[in-house]
Amino acid sequence: MKMERLEKRIYEIIPGALVWSTLFFSLVLSYYRPLWMVYFIIIYDLYWLFRVVYYIPFVFITWWIYRRDMKRDWLAMARALPRFENVYHVVLLPTVKEDLIVLQDCFESLLNSAYPKDRMIVVLGGEERARESFEPKFEVIRQKYGDKFRVLMSTLHPKDLPGEIVGKGSNVAWMGRKVLEKVRELDIPIDDVIVSSFDVDTVTHPQYFACVTYKFLTVENPHRSSYQPVVLYNNNLWESPAPVRVSAFGTTFWLMTELSRPEGMMTFSSHSMTLRMLVDVGFWQRDIVSEDSRIFLQGLVHYHGDYRVTPIYLPVSMDTVMSGSYGKALWSLYKQQRRWAWGVENFPFMTMAFARDKQMPLMVKISFLWKQMEGMYTWATVPLLIFLLGRLPFWLAPEVFRSYAVFQNTPFTLEWLMRFAMIGVFASAILSANLLPPRPSHISRWQTVVVTLLQWLLLPITFVIFGAIPAIDSQTRLMLGRGRLGFHVSPKRSDAMAPAAKI
Repeated sequence: MKMERLEKRIYEIIPGALVWSTLFFSLVLSYYRPLWMVYFIIIYDLYWLFRVVYYIPFVFITWWIYRRDMKRDWLAMARALPRFENVYHVVLLPTVKEDLIVLQDCFESLLNSAYPKDRMIVVLGGEERARESFEPKFEVIRQKYGDKFRVLMSTLHPKDLPGEIVGKGSNVAWMGRKVLEKVRELDIPIDDVIVSSFDVDTVTHPQYFACVTYKFLTVENPHRSSYQPVVLYNNNLWESPAPVRVSAFGTTFWLMTELSRPEGMMTFSSHSMTLRMLVDVGFWQRDIVSEDSRIFLQGLVHYHGDYRVTPIYLPVSMDTVMSGSYGKALWSLYKQQRRWAWGVENFPFMTMAFARDKQMPLMVKISFLWKQMEGMYTWATVPLLIFLLGRLPFWLAPEVFRSYAVFQNTPFTLEWLMRFAMIGVFASAILSANLLPPRPSHISRWQTVVVTLLQWLLLPITFVIFGAIPAIDSQTRLMLGRGRLGFHVSPKRSDAMAPAAKI
C-alpha cells in the first residue's frame, strides 16, 4: 500500500514538473543560450501553426455533419429499427442550489423531446447539505412535470459519507444506485437502458434522445460505448462577458475537433452511456472532481481497452458562468477553467491502471496516455510560449548576441507565423457566428458585431489568463500534493435573468 501511494505521488508530480521545467529553462536559456531558445521558439511556432491548420478541417467537418444531422428525423429512423420499443432513457440531473428557472428550462427541454416520455425516467438529485433549498424546488417540479414522464423521482445525497468528496461525482453515483433499484422494480432489463448524466442547466435538442437511441441500436457492441453530443454554451451567451464567450466557444471548438476523430477521445460534460456499463464499473468514483472523463476511463479499464466514444452531432446547450458583476463572472470563469484543468488527476489513474492491465493493447495505452499528457502540457504552456516566453530572448539576451542575423530576423519570422496562424481566429469567428442562438431583442446590432467579430481580439489575453494560468494552477496543486481542488459549482442564471436559448 505504501509503495502504491509512492507510485501515485510520482505520477502526480510528472505533469507539473514538465510544465515548470519548461518555464524555468525558457527563462535560463533566454539569457545563457538565447540562440537555442530562438530556434526552439521558431520550431515550436511552426509546429503550432501546422497543428492549427491540421485541426481546422476537423472543426468544419463536425460543423457540416452537425448541420446535416440537425435536419434529420431521428425518431422516425429509430422507430424503423427492431427493439426500438424496448429502449428506455434515464436522465440524471444533479443539483445544488440552482435557481428554479434553470431547473424548469431543463425540464421543458426534456418535455419537448421527440422521444416517447413513457420511456423516460428523470431523476433530480439534491444534496442533504442543501435540503432546505432543494425540497421546495422539487415540489414545484413534481407538481408541474410529475405525470409527464414514466417516472419522475428525486434523491437526496447524504452528506459526509466516507470515501467521498463533495461534488457531482459522488451525487450521480448515489443517484445511479437509486435509479438502478427503480429500474429493477419496474422490471426493465438493464441492457435496454441508456443513462444521460447532465448538468442541471442542460437544454437538449428535441431529437437528442432519438439520435442516441438510433446509434445505440445500430453501432457495434453498443454497451462498449459512451455517446457524446456537441456541447454549446448558448443558454445565456448574449448576456455573458466577452472573455467568457471566447472561452466558451474555445471549449466547443475543441470538442468539435475531437468528435471528428473520436479515437482516443474521452467524454466531456453532459453525455450518455449505458446502464450496463455503469453497473459493470460500479458507477462513478466518489472521490474525484473530473467525473465526466473518469467514468469513460473506468469503462476503458474495465473492458481492457474495448471502449469508445460514439459522436452525437446534435447539441446540448448549457449556461456560461454568471455571477452578476463583470469581475465576479471572470473570477468564476477562472475557477471553472481550473476545475476542468483538474482533469490532470486522470493521469496517475490511467498510468497505474494501464500498467496493471495486461490485456489492454499496448497501442491503446500509448494513445490515451500521450493524448492526456500532450493535452495537459500544451494547455499550460502553449499560450505562454507563443505570446510571452517566445519574446524573452529579445529582452534578456546579452548584447553580443543581438548582432547575429538570426537574432535580428527572428521577430519578423515570428510575426509572419502569427499572421498565418490568424486563420484559426478567422475560422473561429465564422463558426461562432453560425452557432449563436437568436439575438434577443434587448441586444443591439452593435453588440452583435462585438459578439461575432471584435471579441476575438481578446483571444491572446483569454488564452493566457483563462487557459494557461488555471492549467498551471491545477497541475502545480497536484504536483505539490496539497491544496487539492474540490468541486466548484459554476454560477448559473438566476430567476431574475433571461430564460435559456432554444435549440
